[in-house]
Amino acid sequence: MADKDNTKAAAPVDLQRRKFLRTLALAGGLVGVSLLGLAPVALGRVRRLRPPGALLEREFLASCIKCGQCVQVCPVEAISLADIADGVGLGTPFIDPRAQACDFSCDGLQCVLACPTGALTHHINYPHEAEMAVAEVVRSDLCLAMRGEGVHGPARGVDFKGVLRYEEIDRWHAQPVAEHVYDLDVCDLCVRQCPIEIRIAQCNAGNPPAGDENQCPPEPAILLVENGEREGRPTLAPEVLSGCVGCGVCQMICPAEPSVFEMNLASRGGQA
Repeated sequence: MADKDNTKAAAPVDLQRRKFLRTLALAGGLVGVSLLGLAPVALGRVRRLRPPGALLEREFLASCIKCGQCVQVCPVEAISLADIADGVGLGTPFIDPRAQACDFSCDGLQCVLACPTGALTHHINYPHEAEMAVAEVVRSDLCLAMRGEGVHGPARGVDFKGVLRYEEIDRWHAQPVAEHVYDLDVCDLCVRQCPIEIRIAQCNAGNPPAGDENQCPPEPAILLVENGEREGRPTLAPEVLSGCVGCGVCQMICPAEPSVFEMNLASRGGQA
């Protein structure tokens, strides 16, 4: 009889012990997954496009308190927060430019103004001062301009969710790219939609953004250069220039799949 009572008393203890061990194993697994993120960060191999003004990657990770203020103020919702797969980068802001680039719709860098710690440095005031990355042509064989081909219809198809600010439609509110129809005999969208090039064109016309000449970029970001002919039609090649800030609009708007462009994050001080 006593043995049966002892067995009944031991059962809850064993159950609690198993629950404790499972919880301990789960916690250890989560910590292990997070620690996996330490190696790429420590070795400088993190490849996340950060919002404008981001500090050097290690300094950024040390300064960012993961408050999400930059996410809330972005007018085109370009900024997301990293998930657990990023390890020590969990909760930090980043941009996936192919899905939604930063088109500087805010003019005044609201994400920078919203950052309470300076992880997005308060030392920049205008889009052309950002050093997010540098665009690179990595799939020239897919480039429609180099093929002498045009764009007729939405740049990314009717199902694409990204938005851009089209000045001729609404200066302050971004519009769905899927609803904007192009009719171009030769594709020039990487130049046509580049925020830096748009500002340069406005300034050259005597109409700087918000009437502020400080918004005028000092250097162009991208242009198309003659690349010969194909089937009797001129072909053009995109050339990235020193004024490129790595916003990712060229990568986002490119009709090719995958995009002709990628952002080189190692080429700017803010991502070293």
